[in-house]
Amino acid sequence: MSSSTTEKPKSGFAATLDRYFEITKRGSTIGTEFRGGLVIFMTMVYIIILNPIILAFSPDVNGNVIGGGAADAFEFAPQAIASATALAAGLMTIAFGFVARLPFAIAAGLGINSFLAVTLVKDVTWQEAMGLVVIDGIIILILAVTGLRTMIFTAVPAALKTAITVGIGLFIAFIGLVDGGLVRRTDVGPVPVGLGVGTDHGIGLPTTIFIIGVLTIGVLMALRIRAAILIGLVSTTVIAIIAEALFPVGGKFVNGEFVTPFGWDTTIPGLPTSIFAVPDFSTIGEVSLFGSFERIGALAAIMLVFTLVFSNFFDAMGTMTGLSKQAGLADKDGNFPRLKSALVVEGAGAVVGGFTSTSSNTVYIESASGIAGGARTGLANIVTGVLFLVAMFFAPLTSVVPIEVGASALVIVGALMMSQVVDIDWKDWSISFPAFLTIIMMPFTYSIANGIGIGFITWVVIRAFAGKGKEIHPILWIVAAGFVLYFVSAPLTAALGG
Repeated sequence: MSSSTTEKPKSGFAATLDRYFEITKRGSTIGTEFRGGLVIFMTMVYIIILNPIILAFSPDVNGNVIGGGAADAFEFAPQAIASATALAAGLMTIAFGFVARLPFAIAAGLGINSFLAVTLVKDVTWQEAMGLVVIDGIIILILAVTGLRTMIFTAVPAALKTAITVGIGLFIAFIGLVDGGLVRRTDVGPVPVGLGVGTDHGIGLPTTIFIIGVLTIGVLMALRIRAAILIGLVSTTVIAIIAEALFPVGGKFVNGEFVTPFGWDTTIPGLPTSIFAVPDFSTIGEVSLFGSFERIGALAAIMLVFTLVFSNFFDAMGTMTGLSKQAGLADKDGNFPRLKSALVVEGAGAVVGGFTSTSSNTVYIESASGIAGGARTGLANIVTGVLFLVAMFFAPLTSVVPIEVGASALVIVGALMMSQVVDIDWKDWSISFPAFLTIIMMPFTYSIANGIGIGFITWVVIRAFAGKGKEIHPILWIVAAGFVLYFVSAPLTAALGG
């Protein structure tokens, strides 16, 4: 009998790892988990660079930025946000790996951090905004510990869970195409997006590198190379460094000013000038828990918390649904092992994110890149989390991988997740139409929560009028009504003077 690649270790530390994380049981190996964890880190490391860009330069209602400095005095704290982002991501990812034992990495959520920087701090201070994030996390944590979050999760029909997975796949691919520079906004009449830049579809060096990355990983996947995504990311990063050295195009922005659409987005690839950097944790603990309630009033503050909770809750639910199904860990109803533990730890991520001033930390859909490479257990998370903690001290090295390279893996992952669309019953309109809206609204509105909300509302309405109201779980009615309130929360907040 030939030996299997997933042969169970006989004894020692490897055997202990295998038993605890169920590595062999899930058809993986320790080596595969390490590779998967490395791939996840490489596709997520951009958050250490991007989160400070989003958060550190946005003045709050008092004209101050995170850290307390005045915006007009240029007292910004991007290094502190970068250090705190890496710390929170490392600790929460490791915690999730140990407790939930799943390969779902955690870091500052892009949707929430943008909401904080663009909307929330116009009305409150940064300390008060992070206090609202902590309250949001506490509420989600209570829902998880009491089992209410699990009840809501399990009440979602299998068809909608599959639609969520497929929608996230399209969303991931769309994010990859946008980050890679292949799909961009246009100023051509009513056309919102187009190929490349301008009417002549111009494509610069960074986007060319992105295309090379997609094709490289695609070919390796077709050849069934086990470490296809990792090999593709590493090799494309090397190509990017060489290409920028030979044909320098620089970045899109210089000192905050837009320079060229053909430059690198956030990171210009090149050999780092330094390797080591001392972490700066000065923003940790800068939280005012109830200050926003005094500043804008209880009703307006409650509406903001409601928005945060709904966005956090269902973004994470959709992401974990998609990842578990892609990993083959979900049952026929879309539920996965250690569900309650996963929901509890993920809920704690919002609390930690608020306390560290990095925004709510949540499960990252980029984890799908490691799953595509074979990761199936929390051991991959341990690897990813440790690398985030190491990255605190080697921040200059994290700037080596440009976002355009990481984006190439997202397109591949999107294609893999799209394959589950065949599991939806497209012949039953009361199922297929809500599923269809769930799928398309995620990429079209750039939000997982929006897709889930519209899918839930449509499911309840269509199924009820189709005479299948008795088949709708009572919790789904409540959640659908909650989403209606969620979608009108902005005008309600404005009406309340928030």
